[in-house]
Amino acid sequence: MPAAAQARPQRNFRDLAPRPPMGWNSWDSFAATITEEQARANAAVMAAKLLPHGYDVFTVDIQWYEPGATGFEYRTGVELAMDGNGRLLPAPNRFPSAAGGKGFKPLADHVHGLGLKFGIHLMRGVPRLAADRNLPILGTKYGAGDIADRVNICPWNSDMYGVDMSKPGAQEYYDSVFRLIASWGVDFVKVDDLSRPYHRNTPEVEAVRRAIDRSGRPMILSLSPGETPLDAAEHVANHANMWRISDDFWDEWPLLLAQFKRLADWAPHLRPGAWPDADMLPLGLLALGKRRTRFTPDEQRTMMTLWSIARSPLIMGGDLRALDAETLALLTNEEVLAVNQHSSGGRQLFRTEQSAAWVARPAGGGRYLALFNLGAEPAEVSADLSAVGITGAAQVRDLWARKPIGVARGTFSATLPSHGSGLYRLT
Repeated sequence: MPAAAQARPQRNFRDLAPRPPMGWNSWDSFAATITEEQARANAAVMAAKLLPHGYDVFTVDIQWYEPGATGFEYRTGVELAMDGNGRLLPAPNRFPSAAGGKGFKPLADHVHGLGLKFGIHLMRGVPRLAADRNLPILGTKYGAGDIADRVNICPWNSDMYGVDMSKPGAQEYYDSVFRLIASWGVDFVKVDDLSRPYHRNTPEVEAVRRAIDRSGRPMILSLSPGETPLDAAEHVANHANMWRISDDFWDEWPLLLAQFKRLADWAPHLRPGAWPDADMLPLGLLALGKRRTRFTPDEQRTMMTLWSIARSPLIMGGDLRALDAETLALLTNEEVLAVNQHSSGGRQLFRTEQSAAWVARPAGGGRYLALFNLGAEPAEVSADLSAVGITGAAQVRDLWARKPIGVARGTFSATLPSHGSGLYRLT
């Protein structure tokens, strides 16, 4: 790239995500198998029912380049769709509009026409097939085999080798990949196999950041999977808009319980444009249509309450073609979403084996208070108002019920169901 182009001022990437991103991702419902027909159907529902509430990032997750993907397991050593420079392409048998070298541009154009942003998933590295065939890196005299790191590879997916960033041609390869996806109209990219082990992968994290900045198109950058180490907080916030704080999150109470500590640990490190990510919301119809969420209604509300007051990105994972009224109501309560999108200073107030509380500041004064019953039986959970930051009496509004519920003095208590929660505004 000419020096003049490199020197051109770049928009601050944090400006792309001033609030936690909200959207939909195909993994929880389709694994690696989503087709164009399924994508368009989900995007239509998203635009009609979720976009009015702020959910605007539509993402096609892993292995869109694998013609024969079958589910949550990955096939080894199969032919992948890619161009002559080792850059992955949508498999045309699954994404017919990509035929003839069009890539994801037709689908991205369609998604943009619905008012949504278009996102895709990428794996860290260079395709093994491209490296083994030493396909030429666009615009260089080097081949994909020259930059491949065949040692530091993904332990759970065999599509890619790493990229050895000390090798000539390495940055140029990443630049070529992001120029290609920029030409498709990609607005959001989830790069996988980067956040764990993070410190080993920092050269590639930095390479991806440079490649996006040079691509000519702003893209929100999400890093996966977790657990991203806390001692990488400053580095990751300087390179990505969101990053996973855990491995894949699914609809099991022990996994939800574990997110309380992770989100509390990460709370001091979030900032506008840089968001610790507790992962997708496994709600509704999941797992290739085989089952609905295993979370009880109270656990679903607890997840949404925690994600909201901790300001995690809100990325729906269920098949939107089967979106039911209860799940839609859970996702679109505007008073709850305001906590996620506009609060500040969120932190854990206390945590015991049986209960927890979080507090945050609303934009217009007062305090948000979230109470959680972590036990197996209904229980009363209380918070001292002075610890919350309230002196004297406080008017209490139940945000889930969207109505005032009275006045609290000294303490506020609520009787909550097993694994249940409440979210309140105190003024």
